Amino acid sequence: MSLAGARPIAMITTKDRKAAEPFYAEALGLPRAGDDGFAALFDLDGVMLRLTEVPGHIPPAHPVLGWQVDDMEAAVAALAANGVAMNIYPGLGQDEKGIWTSPDGSAKVAFFNDPDGNGLSLTQFL
Repeated sequence: MSLAGARPIAMITTKDRKAAEPFYAEALGLPRAGDDGFAALFDLDGVMLRLTEVPGHIPPAHPVLGWQVDDMEAAVAALAANGVAMNIYPGLGQDEKGIWTSPDGSAKVAFFNDPDGNGLSLTQFL
C-alpha cells in the first residue's frame, strides 16, 4: 500500500480547544467544517484541520503548520488587522513587519503563534 494520492489531514493540539477555536475561525478566517465531539474541524482549502484538545499540551519549538500565500505583505496586514502579531526573532534579519527573506531571495516567510503558542507560518515563493 502507498499513501501517494491519499488526502492529508492536518492536526494541531491545544490545551483549551474552545478558547482556540475562535482564533482559527475568526482571526485566521478558516471555514468551520464541523465538530466530531473530539476535535473542531476546519477546511484548509480542501484539507481537513483537526484542532484537538490535549491536557497539558506544550507547544513545540518549531512551526506546526504553514500557508503558502501569493502576497506576503497583504497576508501579514490582513492578519494584523485581525489582531495577529508576527514573531520577530533577534538575529534572523526580518523586516519591521516580521517578514524574513531567504538568503537566495526565493522566498519570504513570516511566523506567528496561535493562542497556545503553536508556531504557524506564511510563505511566499518569489
